[in-house]
Amino acid sequence: MTIRKRLYLTLEPTEKGGIIERIFEFFLVSIIILNILAVMLDSVEDIRGKYDTLFVNFEYFTIIFFTVEYIARIYSIVENPEYSDPIKGRIRFMTRPLAIIDLLAFLPFYFVFLDLRFLRIFRLMSLFRLFKIARYLHALKIFKKVLTDRKEQLILSFLFILFVLAIISFVMFYAEHEAQPDKFSSIPATMWWGIATITTVGYGDMVPVTALGKFLGGLFAIAGVGLLALPAGILSSGFFELLHVDRPKEIKKCPHCGKDIHE
Repeated sequence: MTIRKRLYLTLEPTEKGGIIERIFEFFLVSIIILNILAVMLDSVEDIRGKYDTLFVNFEYFTIIFFTVEYIARIYSIVENPEYSDPIKGRIRFMTRPLAIIDLLAFLPFYFVFLDLRFLRIFRLMSLFRLFKIARYLHALKIFKKVLTDRKEQLILSFLFILFVLAIISFVMFYAEHEAQPDKFSSIPATMWWGIATITTVGYGDMVPVTALGKFLGGLFAIAGVGLLALPAGILSSGFFELLHVDRPKEIKKCPHCGKDIHE
């Protein structure tokens, strides 16, 4: 086996590998999690002042590690028959969403020296490192498949929610505008109240005071529970079908003769 082939098998989670691949996968996922934890702790002033040098050194290590990993992926991807062409294959791979995320995980930090005022903005780019973990989580692949299979039903349910939101905001505006012109100043402003109500958040910054407004608000609050249950039910049924219905039935065998048992 060539070094490039071994490198490809190590970096690509969809390929079956041995202990080396498992160790690298665990190490990479650990680095990603530690990165997000470091960004969170760095926002705490007391911790940042005490361990600032540690955070900086870990950031340098991470940038170098992800840079080498990205170059290695580009170099070894030609081992995949889909990207076998040395130039066109690598270019096609580099334009994939996950490859772009890999690039954004480290590239912006090379431009920090241009202006230190943008350092905190570039720190937000660390979130792209969290997305790198997607290729190693089977659960995210299942979630993506469910979203793909149920996208039409989900789109229709969200459109229906927006339709109801627009209607109730239109009616609520005319019910409350005269009593509270500063709060319910327009239909788009009233839609903020509708969003807070339909999600049962209820910030309390916009509250109906008229009798009609309270009546409509109560109806919308109750209806909101059922409306938000629509996409949740679609997703749950999609997960159930994917995890249970599509799974091949297990054939029981006789413990004595070893033949299949048919019910």
